[in-house]
Amino acid sequence: MSGRHLTLSALIFAACVLGACGSSVPADVSTPTAAVSAIPAPALATGRRLLDWPEFGLDPQRSGASNLATGITAANVSHLRRITVSVGGTVDSSPIYLHGALVGGAAHNVTVVTTSYGKTIAIDADSGRVLWTFTPPGYGGWAGSAQITTTSPLADPDRRFVYAASPDGLIHKLSLADGSEARTGSWPVSVTRDARHEKLAAALNIDGAYVVAATGGYFGDAPPYQGHVLLIDRSSGHLHTVFNTLCADRRGLITPSSCSASDSAILSRSGAVVEPGGSRLLISTGNGPWNGTTNFGDSVLELAFPALDLRQSFTPVNQAALSASDTDLGSSAPVLLGADRVLIAGKDGIMRVLALSRLDGRSPAGGVGSRHRLGGEVQRLGLPGGGQLFTAPAVWRRGRQATVFVAGENGTGAYVLHNGGLARAWQSSHPGTSPVLAGGLLFVYEPSGGGIYVYRPGSAQPIAMLPGSSGHWNSPIVADGHVVEPEGNANDHQLSGKLELFVT
Repeated sequence: MSGRHLTLSALIFAACVLGACGSSVPADVSTPTAAVSAIPAPALATGRRLLDWPEFGLDPQRSGASNLATGITAANVSHLRRITVSVGGTVDSSPIYLHGALVGGAAHNVTVVTTSYGKTIAIDADSGRVLWTFTPPGYGGWAGSAQITTTSPLADPDRRFVYAASPDGLIHKLSLADGSEARTGSWPVSVTRDARHEKLAAALNIDGAYVVAATGGYFGDAPPYQGHVLLIDRSSGHLHTVFNTLCADRRGLITPSSCSASDSAILSRSGAVVEPGGSRLLISTGNGPWNGTTNFGDSVLELAFPALDLRQSFTPVNQAALSASDTDLGSSAPVLLGADRVLIAGKDGIMRVLALSRLDGRSPAGGVGSRHRLGGEVQRLGLPGGGQLFTAPAVWRRGRQATVFVAGENGTGAYVLHNGGLARAWQSSHPGTSPVLAGGLLFVYEPSGGGIYVYRPGSAQPIAMLPGSSGHWNSPIVADGHVVEPEGNANDHQLSGKLELFVT
């Protein structure tokens, strides 16, 4: 662990004087540190167990963490039964899991995944048996090509349906019982007018009556495309609202070539993040133009729900340089830390802490057409090991204490929130995809070598390693005595792949 070592009672954030930092803080400033004792010991909720993992990040806030028991402990994690499942494609995303779901007329512990070419597959999580496979119409037209999706599926709260994406720009509503597609109302729903340029990469989310979807661009940023977020009525499939991050004065689904600006992808694993209470969403965008009025490349945007009116924004002072150098701010999504703080980190290796109430350091500027400004972060600090971030951090809360776990291409770290800023409590050299914390243990998939490192929250030393093969953006889920981890890289364009199950 590098940098200064301070106790929480004496934390002095030399990296940033709270309320007075921003563009003047150099990118290579040392990261403040805290004692590992600042991370509380896990205390699992008694008599309760985490049975379901219904969406990416576990909940609409994308916390990636739970205080509930999972049946997996430090004592048995090294002795889990391993099942390798062959699936019809690469699952370059995160699975979901439902306990005792009704499939084929019987109750199953079921995990559901979507492959890079849009097959959605339900698997019995105890045996590894494939229960059903949905293959989208037109699959043969893009299978094996660069037209892919990395969108994680979403379970409806009624546990009767799952929502899934396909590379042709459609969101499908599938029966959990047999994988059949609902075609009532407006289902399936097209969320782009140019699926060859606008990619479905971010995970689906849910807010009240609506499925939340977002679009980005394909590898290489071939124009024209615009990142946009959409609300779909879960019942009818009606496309309720659209917010375009470029040409934001135009509401509704637009043809990408009709906008004078291109890019500004919503490409993060988390996609749209629902704030507590459900009345606002947070999104982040990638490379693209910014003018502070209608174009919002490399920005964090807060949208009112369900109108999707722009409320406020944050854009780094070096936005133009980020866009020109392909160092997307939006390669990771906003992270809700609590205590009026939000974390955003991207490809430039800098983690920025923002004030949720004033993203750019002043009162919200209002909607599209109002002049939004650059800068205004509360703190800047480095990623663990440096490099770029393409993953979703996990935020674990114990009482009033919050710990955020960040895994990137060069390391994994734990940071504690104190007095409005973050300090690093520990750092490991092991890289990872999106970490999850459940049952008092931290699980981090290592994409280059494969396998899952298992940590106690308060230590950089893994206590176990679950075996596996290499991957890309795939990340694990942990619930109900099961660890589920997809493997493989969607950019390899394979039509077959593997999924690892670890079962108590």
